[in-house]
Amino acid sequence: MIERYTLPEMKAIWSQENKYRKWLDVEICVCEALAEKGIVPAEALREIKEKAGFTVERIEEIEEVTNHDVIAFLTCVAEHVGDASKYIHLGLTSSDVVDTALAVQIKEAGEQILRRMEKLREVLLDKAREHRYTIMIGRTHGIHAEPTTFGLKMLLWVAETERNIERLKKAVDTISAGKISGAVGTYANIDPSVEEYVCAKLGLKPARVSTQVLQRDRHAEFMTTLAVAGSSLEKFATEIRNLQRTDILEAEEYFKKGQKGSSAMPHKRNPITTERISGMARILRGNALAALENVTLWHERDISHSSVERVIIPDSTTALDYMLYKFTNIMENLIVYPENMKKNLERTHGLIFSQRVLLALVDKGLTREKAYELVQRNAMRSWNTGTGFQQLLLGDEEVMRFMSAEEIKDLFDYSYHLKHVDEIYSRFGL
Repeated sequence: MIERYTLPEMKAIWSQENKYRKWLDVEICVCEALAEKGIVPAEALREIKEKAGFTVERIEEIEEVTNHDVIAFLTCVAEHVGDASKYIHLGLTSSDVVDTALAVQIKEAGEQILRRMEKLREVLLDKAREHRYTIMIGRTHGIHAEPTTFGLKMLLWVAETERNIERLKKAVDTISAGKISGAVGTYANIDPSVEEYVCAKLGLKPARVSTQVLQRDRHAEFMTTLAVAGSSLEKFATEIRNLQRTDILEAEEYFKKGQKGSSAMPHKRNPITTERISGMARILRGNALAALENVTLWHERDISHSSVERVIIPDSTTALDYMLYKFTNIMENLIVYPENMKKNLERTHGLIFSQRVLLALVDKGLTREKAYELVQRNAMRSWNTGTGFQQLLLGDEEVMRFMSAEEIKDLFDYSYHLKHVDEIYSRFGL
């Protein structure tokens, strides 16, 4: 069943409403901490918590005049709160609010992506279980190599997805930091204990040291991690695109009733979604580069990073969320053609057993060089004429001096290549 993608979680996380809501959460947490110190009167705190509010439209209206988003936000909140608003933003600088709130948003987005990754992992595991022994040709340089199974291909993707999960968990942990330390990070106008209180309340860790901003290596780590995950999805998608080629056709994206592949050619069933994933991975890598450029700021801060992050962080988290959803959907509905896998396996007339013949001849006492010469001689003849490799070996007097016909025939056994499949699966508890 193909489901339609919606993005309520990501859309909500990166909405203007949620951004300002997070800013307000930071401001109120600071007021609570200052109230515990007796700096904000209890009555003023109660009034702030009861009345504090905003509308996005009003903030934007004020910003047209102030040309400063945080001041516009504070002015709007003050209009709701009244006189007690004088206790809001005491000792803070804009980045105390913006950076700490952004960390919460990124954490929420990262956790959403982690849920998508976990779902993909489960779908891939299901495919790995289903195709544990579905034999197919392994390809190196795009050329037939030796037999493997489609299940092992899926298991490879499981392992890579698990690494991406661990990388993203680490990146989310790194980005989950806040700072309430004032204009250049010295806590001159606010006690460090306020930062501890606010961060604990918001599920963050206090930065051990900061300037006016949280350091952007944190954001770069998160963004490059998204890019790595996107590159993994592109790798998986590219494999499906290749397997869907007409001359291979071992696996294929689901093609639903009523779908059209080409405006000109009614027969076409194109891998459009995997191609879309390949394209979107490029966006993630480009955005990751921009995040790396953001690490270097002038002195204790400038705002060259700010305009970039307003684009790249919402865009990349939303893009990867979408890519994970779509690729999971592809894998849930993937059409697999085991009969074509078997047919392709046999296209080279037994050449895929060349290494086994080579090793058997070495085992008979030949040097590797001599054994290679005998095997390659017959392999090239099979390649050029289409004659069965086994047949040529049986007709080669020099080869037959070292091996019996029965020994040669026994080498052409697919099960030989699958004998350790269960051992590999056991590493995944399967």
